[in-house]
Amino acid sequence: MPDCLSVISAKMEKKRNTVQRQLIFDSLRELNIHATAEQVYEHVVLRHPSISKATVYRNLSQMTAAGEILNIGNFYGSTHFDHNCHDHYHMICEKCRRIHDVSGTFADVISRIEKNDEIEITNYILSFYGLCRDCK
Repeated sequence: MPDCLSVISAKMEKKRNTVQRQLIFDSLRELNIHATAEQVYEHVVLRHPSISKATVYRNLSQMTAAGEILNIGNFYGSTHFDHNCHDHYHMICEKCRRIHDVSGTFADVISRIEKNDEIEITNYILSFYGLCRDCK
């Protein structure tokens, strides 16, 4: 997967870049915590008090659909987003509940699945659960 910064830059050249959209992306990058929509909203509203929660949620959804950010799934009742689109995975700490980036590749597993099941995988989400360095 390409880096989200290059994807968002290319797409925003083709598409109107709204102030709100840029604030949302910047907030995700600045927070750097795999933020929830609520956390993004709370961060954006500090800079742009007139922005509505609906605008933030709608833009997060549109940015995910456009491949500008990642929806990494629902953990502990909230959907989390990642500004970092490069190939990586996530580990969710069962104690502190923080989400950590994990590097690695499973290309051999994916190619085996595609070959054995005669399918084409276009995308996948893989998350690990356990204890982070601080909690173990």
